[in-house]
Amino acid sequence: MERLRLTDDGFATLYSPEFNQHYHSVRGAMDETQRVYIELGLWAKMQEKTEIHILEIGFGTGLNALVTLLEAQKNNLIIHHTTLEPFPISDTDITLLNYEDELKTDLLQALHQTKWEETVEINPHFFLTKKQISLQDFNTDNRFDLVYFDAFAPVSQPELWTEEIFRKIADLTIEGGFLTTYCSKSDVRRALQGAGFKVEKHQGMRGKREVVRAIKY
Repeated sequence: MERLRLTDDGFATLYSPEFNQHYHSVRGAMDETQRVYIELGLWAKMQEKTEIHILEIGFGTGLNALVTLLEAQKNNLIIHHTTLEPFPISDTDITLLNYEDELKTDLLQALHQTKWEETVEINPHFFLTKKQISLQDFNTDNRFDLVYFDAFAPVSQPELWTEEIFRKIADLTIEGGFLTTYCSKSDVRRALQGAGFKVEKHQGMRGKREVVRAIKY
């Protein structure tokens, strides 16, 4: 399968042969990011506070982080964005992506070129910490208001969709914090509930009937 694919909304995604999955929904990469992580996550959380600590599981192409950065600028937020990615994409792959053209920005390269394992101020609204590590091996004393759970699908990464993993995330999440994800399978919802989250099903984007927002209580 070709590495690059244009999704139905005109935004690019990449194919991972290791996980036999695309990084984004082929029905719409931007649609997915906007609905799952921005509308249900960031926009909802910024009704409560203007300084938000985010943990992203799966930096991937950088689209979620890029749109979050642009939203932070537009809404005068301060975002502390920690992202985990054990398998970063290559410099060649980055050049294939059309996000800067589509979103009229030059900030995607800045996100990808920042050093790993350091906190970098991209601008006064967005502080990025990239960790080349798996969620299983990740430890921190920080606590997060919002978790973007964007791992590959359970069929490809079943070890990341378990109650044990969601308990770890719950421990990293403040009371009232959100976890948002595109996957609404019943066993995923049960695992989230078992880990101490209240699970909400929400209308999805094109090609996806339901998506999930889970609230730590």
